[in-house]
Amino acid sequence: MNVLILGGSGGIGNALVIKFLKADKNNHVYSTYLTTSPTLKNERLFWFRVDISSELEVQNLAQKISGNLDVIINTVGVLHTQQNKPEKTIQEFDTDFFTKNILINTLPTILLAKYFYQHLKASQSSYFVTLSARVGSISDNHLGGWISYRTSKSALNMALKTISIEWKYKRLNCRVWAFHPGTTNTDLSKPFQKNVLKENLLSSSESANYLYN
Repeated sequence: MNVLILGGSGGIGNALVIKFLKADKNNHVYSTYLTTSPTLKNERLFWFRVDISSELEVQNLAQKISGNLDVIINTVGVLHTQQNKPEKTIQEFDTDFFTKNILINTLPTILLAKYFYQHLKASQSSYFVTLSARVGSISDNHLGGWISYRTSKSALNMALKTISIEWKYKRLNCRVWAFHPGTTNTDLSKPFQKNVLKENLLSSSESANYLYN
């Protein structure tokens, strides 16, 4: 199995890289990072430094990975930065922070679908997966707040739905998934774990196992 994991240096991404390598000695994993070079090494693991919000860099990555892919998983996402936390009220809305959410949480999946379409062969079973979030649900939004993150994930869900409709005919055997990993103990969720029950806080490996299974 050939697997591409975007954001393999992050919490869930790294756990998925390890899971696929351990699950089958015939698995080959291609994975990306943005800043710090990963320390995880394996003869079946191939790292690429890529900004997946850049169309040119995603296109170049697609050209570097010449073979077919069985699984593509995008784990890259942003919820907060050093300058901005999720908005509690619309008065905290910041245009630059909103744009960053769209660029990181929504755009990359669309670019991946555009440039890796040919890597997912119509004749074989494959998976195109992106980590989404429950707060991206319109019908489940009862609390308000977090408008930039909610909007970017809701847009992501619509993008995946639209891709799945098109690929129903062009990539009949490809399953298109928006995967909600639950609250996972990663840097993304750390500032917001205070009110999460211990039994509801998953480790990265637990989230990876759920997705793999």
